[in-house]
Amino acid sequence: MFKPLEIFIGLRYTRAKQRSGFISFISMTSMLGVALGVMALITVLSVMNGFEAQLREKILGMASHVTISEYYNALQDWQVLGDTLSETDDVAGWAPFVRAEVMLSANQRVSGSLLRGVLPGQEDQVSDINQKMVEGRLELLKPKEFGIVLGSELARYLRVGVGDKVTVITPQVTPTPAGILPRLRRFTVVGEFEVGMYEYDRNLAFIHLDDGSKLLRLNKGVTGVRVKLHDLFQAPVVTGKIAQTLTPNYSISNWTMEHSNFFKAIKTEKRVMFIILMLIVAVAAFNIVSTLVMVVTDKQSEIAILRTLGLTPRSVMGVFMVQGTLIGLIGTLVGVAAGVGLALNVEMIVHTIEQFFHVQFLPADIYYISELPSKLVWSDVTTIATYSFLLSFVSTLYPAWQASRVNPAEALRYE
Repeated sequence: MFKPLEIFIGLRYTRAKQRSGFISFISMTSMLGVALGVMALITVLSVMNGFEAQLREKILGMASHVTISEYYNALQDWQVLGDTLSETDDVAGWAPFVRAEVMLSANQRVSGSLLRGVLPGQEDQVSDINQKMVEGRLELLKPKEFGIVLGSELARYLRVGVGDKVTVITPQVTPTPAGILPRLRRFTVVGEFEVGMYEYDRNLAFIHLDDGSKLLRLNKGVTGVRVKLHDLFQAPVVTGKIAQTLTPNYSISNWTMEHSNFFKAIKTEKRVMFIILMLIVAVAAFNIVSTLVMVVTDKQSEIAILRTLGLTPRSVMGVFMVQGTLIGLIGTLVGVAAGVGLALNVEMIVHTIEQFFHVQFLPADIYYISELPSKLVWSDVTTIATYSFLLSFVSTLYPAWQASRVNPAEALRYE
């Protein structure tokens, strides 16, 4: 079988037992360093992808993909708008809502809250609130009965449960003979939900759409319409399409605008973590430099003999590039295999460690995400493996170039 001379000699040097055990040890250390760096990078990025996916699921399970409202007035023709949205191929569902910042009072405690009026039968089209109920049901919100559903943390703070009364204080005022007083309304708690995000569990409450419209004096209007898309990542494109069909008095936004800072922070954190962990791979890869420098020094006489037999400096350089690249390639492949295996089984491994040592890394009473999620993205694996291999290849250039400059006469003078 045809095999170029440089590859043949390079593989022979790699397989051959070194006269210096220290050189062999350094080569193995470099290989293991690359493997560990690649494994750590794949595992950490997979865990970060898992956390991002869970957070996105929790946030977008409650937030709308697209929100449409009017700039200055309540939205009165929301039924017509909803029928128009239903005919759009990208839209999976829609629901009207009323929103206001209010104060909730109970048991001599007061808390600010975001009050959202919804249609229980239609809210399933745009959110996962029904799947998050821990007490009661959203369907218990009925018009003119003034029921309210609280987040679990909010209910705990106000010390109320199902059947208790909560006073809703709106920012609107009512003139009376005694002066201007804030508008108050007593609501009955009919349910509690728990999303797993403090932002929602502590600050969000639901009432029926009709009660919300009456409470805020919207004259049967709504604050806006929430829209759910088949593909949430197409939200910016779909927003543009919908905006073209609306009149200028409408305001339209999507989740990438409302939560852009949060997801940008996650991407920035992933990018920084990638750079930091890639430095581990870089350190291990550049250990190949010291390995090859010592190999070149150890084999100067053999290089000189090869040169006298007609091997060109370029071929000598190729020999040592093959040897160094092979170290990096093996380290990268081992790291990829170990990293993929660890990323796919990290939840089981962490659970086993917790049971064996009787510890819990993410206590449920402190962290809302008590499991260590992992999501393996093959494009990340490909990128990591490519960068690792390139760093290993670059590390071979200088030692190989030094080997090509060995002077046969000087190297064989004392042989």
